[in-house]
Amino acid sequence: MRTHDTPVQATQTTIHIIEALRELETAGVSEIANHLSVPTSTAFDHLRTLERNEFVRKEGSEYTLGSRFLEIGGHCRSNDHLFQIAEPEIQKMAHKTGEHANLMIEEFGRGIFYAKAEGEDAFQLDTHIGKQVHLQTTSAGKAILAELPRERVEEIIDIHGLPAVTKNTITDRDALFEELNTVREQGFATDTEERIQGVRCVGAALTDSDGKAIGAVSVSGPKSGMKDKDFFEDIPELVLRTANVIEINIKYR
Repeated sequence: MRTHDTPVQATQTTIHIIEALRELETAGVSEIANHLSVPTSTAFDHLRTLERNEFVRKEGSEYTLGSRFLEIGGHCRSNDHLFQIAEPEIQKMAHKTGEHANLMIEEFGRGIFYAKAEGEDAFQLDTHIGKQVHLQTTSAGKAILAELPRERVEEIIDIHGLPAVTKNTITDRDALFEELNTVREQGFATDTEERIQGVRCVGAALTDSDGKAIGAVSVSGPKSGMKDKDFFEDIPELVLRTANVIEINIKYR
């Protein structure tokens, strides 16, 4: 007897194939079948269905994800009130600092880069729209965690853990809660090479009229360019002001 929590196996297989193509970037039927430990015929049937519906495209004998995902994701984001309000402010923040400015949201216990902008002095980063990261590895993620109830933070840690991304990543539960207390006291979060070596970030949470966390904004830059005065005074002031502007506009627009 099927319960409400029982996944539909065919749908689950399709999702696994999509995730495999995201990881492999391009692959043939046999490679995908081996990657997922499913019969080649099963992988082929799912890929053909995805291709017919324009979710994957075939080049020779290789499959890759199609732009249909971009269309759907872009539609969802462009119609989102938070994105509409925050995106112009992210652009302004990048212009003022010359660095990377970001908007992050939390979904299913992970941080999702939802919007980004690059200033004139910005260097290459691995962040792209939709990229998922562990929340405790970024200033924006920690800013969001600081606004969540403790039981929700505990749940996120139980599900996703606290994996080390660099030698500076917080991997201890007690250390994280201590850090979140500091974030709440000072109003902003920092990331000192905790996700990317050589990069510092400052983030502030966004909350709605009920005080619920709906995202966070941040600025990222090279450690060499974000000296202590910038990192602990000037950038936090700008990030907090930007967060405040976004929150006000969300409530009254």
